[in-house]
Amino acid sequence: MSMTILAVESSCDETAVAVVRDGKDILANVVSSQIRIHQKFGGVVPEVASRQHITYINALIDAAMEEAGLSFQALDAVAVTYGPGLVGALLVGVSTAKALAYAIKKPLLGIHHIEGHIYANFLANPDIQLPALCLVVSGGHTNILKIQEHGDYMTLGQTKDDAAGEAFDKVARALGLPYPGGPEIDRLARQGNPEAIAFPRAHLDNPYDFSFSGLKSAVLNYLNQEKMKGKTINVADVAASFQAAVVDALCDKTFAAAEKEQIQTLLLAGGVAANSALREALASGCAARGMTFYCPPLSYCTDNAAMIGTAAYYQALRGETSDLRLNAQAQLPFARREEV
Repeated sequence: MSMTILAVESSCDETAVAVVRDGKDILANVVSSQIRIHQKFGGVVPEVASRQHITYINALIDAAMEEAGLSFQALDAVAVTYGPGLVGALLVGVSTAKALAYAIKKPLLGIHHIEGHIYANFLANPDIQLPALCLVVSGGHTNILKIQEHGDYMTLGQTKDDAAGEAFDKVARALGLPYPGGPEIDRLARQGNPEAIAFPRAHLDNPYDFSFSGLKSAVLNYLNQEKMKGKTINVADVAASFQAAVVDALCDKTFAAAEKEQIQTLLLAGGVAANSALREALASGCAARGMTFYCPPLSYCTDNAAMIGTAAYYQALRGETSDLRLNAQAQLPFARREEV
């Protein structure tokens, strides 16, 4: 079934609109990033983010439709991220999408932000075979998910405290690196020794759960101790050693879950999917195990509306639509939990 969907994403600090046909053909994809605005604050300020979304969202919709060369009546549906995220930011996208869907009399599709990140993989590889395992790693989430079929997800593991991306940002801030910190640590780590400092790896009762708060604290304690001793801190070595600890934990638990579930296909999703060390470690680990590995192009790892449009297409195929009661949800569970 052919379907053209206009998708809106505004869960954090990117205002994004895309027009996607059949879940794979991107007719338009426009993004207004707020990184420079939030850099001076050292992180995202929710109220500022919301106001920026209000300023740009209508213009981005017009730009996307012009780029796609379509009229609004040529659309088959309107999709929007409705959670999780910053509630004020989400409200801008949700209210705009609801108004547009009502005005042009088209179905409304509410999309979970994590599901959008998962489907970034299907943009470039629509023929991915399921079942598959997906490691979702972002500033707000760290999950190992089993995807049995489209729309059927099971959580095998998740973070018990900080998400991996959150740990990257906090360690970067402690190192005096600019926001966003994840890419800066990735860049510096290439110049450092990943074995210079033995940072801890958490061991939890559930073999597929994560914990990064202890690692974050260990890095902060190391920095404070070195400063008290009057030593010069090798920032590249700290970045490389911290990143190695995160990547080791992510890979070890993901491959353990894949072995238990006997799944041969692995997807990587989320903003931290752009991390070069993580991509390389998962790719080499999959190759050694005879597994197939997929990760999105770098441009679709960070928040964008094209991934929302792709997720919406598969949701529409399942006949799942929303009505005008759809509301923004800052906290939004995604998949049922499988106890190990």
